[in-house]
Parts: sequence; C-alpha cells; structure tokens
Amino acid sequence: MATWSTRAHWVTGVHRPYIVAHRGASGYRPEHTLDAYRLAIALGADFIEPDLVVTADGVLVARHENELSASTDVAARPEFAGRRTTKDVTGNVVTGWFVEDFTAAELATLRATERFPELRQRNMLYEGRSPVPTFAEVVALARGEADRLGRPVGVYPETKLAGYFADLGLAHDEPLLADLAGAGPGVPVFIQSFEPSSLRRLAGRVEAPLVQLLDATGRLYDVEPVADGRADPTSQRGLADVAGYADVIGVHKSLLIPRDRHGRLGEPSGLMNRARAAGLAVHAWTFRNENVFLPAECRRGTDDSAFGDAFAEYDAFLRLGVDGLFTDFPDTALAACTSD
Repeated sequence: MATWSTRAHWVTGVHRPYIVAHRGASGYRPEHTLDAYRLAIALGADFIEPDLVVTADGVLVARHENELSASTDVAARPEFAGRRTTKDVTGNVVTGWFVEDFTAAELATLRATERFPELRQRNMLYEGRSPVPTFAEVVALARGEADRLGRPVGVYPETKLAGYFADLGLAHDEPLLADLAGAGPGVPVFIQSFEPSSLRRLAGRVEAPLVQLLDATGRLYDVEPVADGRADPTSQRGLADVAGYADVIGVHKSLLIPRDRHGRLGEPSGLMNRARAAGLAVHAWTFRNENVFLPAECRRGTDDSAFGDAFAEYDAFLRLGVDGLFTDFPDTALAACTSD
C-alpha cells in the first residue's frame, strides 16, 4: 500500500498536521458523546475519533472499552443490576457491565459520565445529558457538520477489541462498512486498530487509509513475537511489514520522543525516520493540557489538573514532523499548528 506522499495531507487538503479529536473534545465534555464530537468540530478538529464496540444485536457504538461502568451511569440503573458479571477480556479479568450483553436500544437509555472526575471536574456539569451514540449517528453528525461548515469533517474509527468481538460472533467488519457507506464525500475516513488482523481483513474492502496503532511498548496486539524481529513494528523490517497493509502508524508519543528518568522530553528515537523510509505517515497520541500528562519541563505548579505549557510539547512534535495529532483539546492543537 503506502504509495502516496508521507506528508499525509492528501485526505482533506489541510496543509498542517491533522487534528484528531480524541474521543471528541474530551477535555471539555464527557468522552464519546455527540456533544463532545460536536464541540470538537466547532473547535477546529479535522477528524473526530470514536472507539467502536459492538452491542448484542450487532450495532457499533462509541465507547473506549466494552465495560460500561467507567463511562456511563449503568451501575446506578437498578433495571440492569442483574447484568453485572465477570469476564476474561483478552487476558484481563474484569467485573462490570458489558456492551455485548446489551442491545442498542437498551444502551440508548444510559447516559454518559466523566471518566476523569477528579481531574476534569468541570466536565461533570455535563454528566447525565448525553446517551451512548451509535457509529451511524457519529457519521451522520460529521456529514451534517461538513455540509453546514462547507469543509470536510472526518471520522477516525477504531475497531476496539476486534478479535474479542469476532470470537463472540460480533465482528466489526460488516456493520463498519455499512455505516461508512453513508458517509459521503464530505467525510474523509481513517480506520485504526491495534490488531493487524482487523486491518488486514479490511485492507481489500475499503478505500480509506488504514492505521496500525502502537502503544507505548511498541507491540502488535495479536502477533506473537518472533526471533528475527519481524513482529517488532518499530524496526525497519517491522515497519516494512506494516506498510504492506497499512498507510499510517498511530503511535504513543513516547515512541517518537521518549522521556528521560526525570520525566523530561529526551532525544527523538529515530522511529519517525524509519517510518518515512517505509512510506508510512505518523500520527501521534495523545496530547492533553493538564500537568499530569505533560513532560516535567512543561508543567506549571503542582496541581495535576491545572493546565501547563502544552504548546511547548506540541512544538517538539511539530518540529519532528508528525502528520497528525490526537488531542483531548482540539483548540489548543489548532493554535499550536497555526501560530507564527
């Protein structure tokens, strides 16, 4: 694949790094709600990012994981008390309420809550106001806003826990393709996953660019390590393998610029240059304004929830030449990308 320019401004014509609203404008509203996505677009995001999980009746909905109590009011709903259970989710034992045990209609009765209530107390003002959106609703919002604003508004879905859901007979593929069919030309699309098998299944079926996600460890989630390093996607050989089915690597920012033992930004790792040599664009995640998430030299004061010098961190990655920025605060990212 990866035969296009690595500058990656080929989807929307934006001549700066793409601004991807991570779970919507989640620094200002509870994540993965239409309210958060709508605000993100108003703040200048090029793409809104829904993580997609699958309901019992095969509908894609936007949640960060399949367990619902971290981001909805399900635990306070007596009618669903009997749904609480314990499951093994890809090797992790989790107790709670799970999206695959609810129909889309049942999920529509739940309301979103703030994932970081101590850190983002102002977001709690908006708790209980927004239902769990379906992916079809997210696509419709992007299409409507693109028409209203006269500019492209993209969607950047992730097939979350793709293998887990496929094993349940609830694979993402068909509902994803069906929902994307309604996107229209004003809605550019990237499709991302941590699981190469999910992207490989989609590679021959979609025209949208595919994004191989890499967490801070740099591993591929459903590929067993092998002795010659082929499964290490940060190596030159590994990146060449990724370029066979994907167009972009979406990487934890520490893979690009690691932090030293004092929590300060260090020297670039060289991953950017290796990705360029493989013909891959690079999107970095996740940028946030609060001190607790920033490099030590960018923090201001001792309050974890206070905003630090986020612009200094953005500047380091803009100088590196990343092609996209995942952010909870799209307005800050836009200001960083467009400042003189």
